[in-house]
Amino acid sequence: MYKLIEFLRRIYVAVLFVVFEAIAIGYYAHSSNYTQAKLLTRSNQVVGGVNGIFADIRSYFTLGRENERLLERVAVLEEELAFYRRSAADSVRTDLLHDMGEKPYELTVARVISNSINKNRNFIVLDRGERDGVEKGMGVLSPEGAMVGYVAASSDRHAVAVSILNTSFNASGKLAGDDYFGSIYWAGDDRYHVRMKELSKYARVTEGEEVVSSGFSQYFPADVLIGYVESFSLADTQMAYDVVIRLAVDVSQLTDVILVRNRDIEDVQELEAEAERQNRR
Repeated sequence: MYKLIEFLRRIYVAVLFVVFEAIAIGYYAHSSNYTQAKLLTRSNQVVGGVNGIFADIRSYFTLGRENERLLERVAVLEEELAFYRRSAADSVRTDLLHDMGEKPYELTVARVISNSINKNRNFIVLDRGERDGVEKGMGVLSPEGAMVGYVAASSDRHAVAVSILNTSFNASGKLAGDDYFGSIYWAGDDRYHVRMKELSKYARVTEGEEVVSSGFSQYFPADVLIGYVESFSLADTQMAYDVVIRLAVDVSQLTDVILVRNRDIEDVQELEAEAERQNRR
């Protein structure tokens, strides 16, 4: 009891100050409507600030959960966006190339699963197979319609294409607007260039000129863009040009491709086989 009295005696001045301040504030608060409104506004600001601090603290500790929910939503939206992009791309690219080639050619699209560019024999793996109508011998084009390769094998759900960046690749090409043609091949030097050999020395070659497919290949329609003449020179025989062609497509950047099927290829192959049999007799 003595200690309590001593404690009160030490702090009674402060207690009296607080009491008098409370009385004064109460009197001031009830002195007019203006002062009541002003104090109410101030108290609401203080309470709101305190509540805001606690709300920020609660939000901070729930950021992990909120971030996880956002990531899940982003994943769902990305999946939906990819679906719509692919659907739109399939439609646009098919429409884009419908005028390329003639009726004997059928077009479809595929996604690139894997693609090598740093070997002598490079291949492109596609996400479409026989159940999608993909079969051996189909030409492979870029989304813009440039030559990429041709399908070498297919399973039920996948296909493998020989890339134009493959030393075994061979196609027939010509200068755009000219009838002289040559053989397109890759020398294995870099991913930006292929070459054309056996182009007649009578052909009028100029740098920057377009090189397109001749239509003689079983894989590609006529006038499929291959690339542009970068340089040329007469071969050792002095009878034909050797042409360096800068490819129209960067094969390393492919994500989607267009597949071209020659509906008449089986008839042509049967006729060729029959001609060979007749020739052996």
